[in-house]
Amino acid sequence: MPRAMVTGGAGFIGSHLVDALVRRGDPVLIVDNLITGKRENVNPDADFEETDIRTPAAAELVRRFQPEIIFHHAAQMDVRKSVADPLYDADVNIRGLINLLEAGTEVGTRQVVFASSGGTVYGEADEVPTTESAPLRPESPYGVSKLSSEYYLGYYGRGKGLSCVSLRYGNVYGPRQDPHGEAGVVAIFTGLLLEGRRCKIFGDGEQTRDYVHVHDVVSANLAAMERGPEGAISLNVGTAMPTSVNTLHAMLADFAGGDPDVERAPAREGELQRSALDFSKAREVLGWRPEVQLCDGLRSYVEHMRAHRAPG
Repeated sequence: MPRAMVTGGAGFIGSHLVDALVRRGDPVLIVDNLITGKRENVNPDADFEETDIRTPAAAELVRRFQPEIIFHHAAQMDVRKSVADPLYDADVNIRGLINLLEAGTEVGTRQVVFASSGGTVYGEADEVPTTESAPLRPESPYGVSKLSSEYYLGYYGRGKGLSCVSLRYGNVYGPRQDPHGEAGVVAIFTGLLLEGRRCKIFGDGEQTRDYVHVHDVVSANLAAMERGPEGAISLNVGTAMPTSVNTLHAMLADFAGGDPDVERAPAREGELQRSALDFSKAREVLGWRPEVQLCDGLRSYVEHMRAHRAPG
């Protein structure tokens, strides 16, 4: 039962991971500043500290708790905000990580599992599904900061003896994803459809993404904890199945019973046209593969959102 610190553990993916670790009986410390995380997502059987990962207080928490493993999900994760303020993006995503790594190496932390982004580190990939050997061409400061973090983890893996596993997520969806603001498209579409409102699609809607259920992402994190190799490695966590925005909307409209028509808007500058992740390496190294089929995951998500809608 390793002592696990989960940064961003009050957020969408992090809170599901905390729940899984608590079910295993692992001692868990959540570190989250609640800027995007929610207090209601905090598992009551885990310890919780409302702290920013960039601060000396966060480093002191690492020294005090002495985690054997750090699951690092805390991040500035808004691509457009990273373009508007790259200094802030780098401060949170790079300096925050280094702050934790330095403290972790002091107290003997043995492993870091890092939430990276397969949708941004490759940029517009030449081949889809994309393997880890593809060129790395991030097209936003957010993608650059995620890739830079992987390089820092490579240094700590080689030079400090940490086992560092960077999981390059596809487009993660599932319960607790916020349907407001800069959330994933699954959450946004579902929220609008259940309200009887029409969804907006930018461009022709034929741009593709790899939608992976949060339960599969959690299982990848647990597999990384149990089977992560020495040194540093980066692994795709996706389904290898590209799905267009048009297809996604049609499926969600069918499940939600909402408006099947859409509002069309001009394409957004810099948006990727194709993205899907080959998970063969994760299957080979971790014994992991996705289990939740997209149609099943979307249907259950719509049912969850319908059941948890506010009255009226």
